Amino acid sequence: MAKGEQARGKRVTLKMAKRAVRLMPDGRRRLNLSNMGITAFPRCVLKLPDVVELDLSRNAIRELPDDVGAFASLVWLDLHSNKLEAVPESIGRLEGLTHLNLSNNRLTSSGLPPTLGSLTHLRSLNLGMNRLDTLPPTMVALTGLQELGLFDNLFAALPEFVRVLTCLTKLNTERNPLSYSQQDASGEPHEKLGFEENFYFCKESRLCKTCLERCREDSERQKRAMRGEGERGGRVLEEKRKRMYSGLSTPNSVAKANQDVWRRVEERH
Repeated sequence: MAKGEQARGKRVTLKMAKRAVRLMPDGRRRLNLSNMGITAFPRCVLKLPDVVELDLSRNAIRELPDDVGAFASLVWLDLHSNKLEAVPESIGRLEGLTHLNLSNNRLTSSGLPPTLGSLTHLRSLNLGMNRLDTLPPTMVALTGLQELGLFDNLFAALPEFVRVLTCLTKLNTERNPLSYSQQDASGEPHEKLGFEENFYFCKESRLCKTCLERCREDSERQKRAMRGEGERGGRVLEEKRKRMYSGLSTPNSVAKANQDVWRRVEERH
C-alpha cells in the first residue's frame, strides 16, 4: 500500500462490500468490515438495503454521515473500537435496531443525540469505554432495553431513568467514579464515598427461589467485600459474578469478545 493511501485509510468500494456480505443461518445478510483500517464511513454500504447486520468495529472511523439513518434495514450495528466523538441525530431513524455497540470510542455526553430515545426496539446498547457522564433523558423511552453497558466512563451517578427500564436485566457500570451516601441514625448523610459498583436489575418475580437466594447471597458478599471483610470472599464473588452475568461482565470491545459473543449468547436463549 502506498504511503499516501495508508494515511487516508482503506477505501471500501461497493464491489468489495458486496463480496463481504454473508448470509446468516436465519437468512439475514451480514456485512463484516471489521479491522480493515477504514478511516471514513464507507457510504457505499448505504446502497445495500438488504443488509441487516453491519460490523465496522476495530477501525479508525471518526464520524458517521448525517444520512446514516437512511440505512433503515439495519437491526444490528457494531461500531466499537473506532474514534467517534459524536453520533448524528439521524441515528434515531434506525428504528429497527435491536443491538447497537458504540463502546471504546471517544464519545462525550454532548455527542449523544436525544434521538437515541427513538430506538425503541433496542434490546442491547453498549456505551462502555467512552467519556460519558450523563445520558440523554429521552432514553427513558427505551422500555425494551435488556442490556446496557456503561463501564469505563465518567458517571458519578447512575441516570435516574435507568431504574425505571423494567426490561433491563444486565447493567455494567464497572470502573466509573460512582458514589453513594449513607445516613446515620439521625438521618444526616455521611461523606460520599467513591467505589466501583455493578448493578444487575431483574424483577424478583422472574427468578426462581434458588436464583433469588443466590442473588441475595452475592449481594451480601459484595457488601462485605466493600467493607474489606475477607479477601477470599471478594475473589469468590468476582468469579461467581463472571459466571452469572457473562453477557456484560467484561467489555466486549477487546480483541476476542465482540458482538459475535453476544449473538451466540442470545441464540442459546
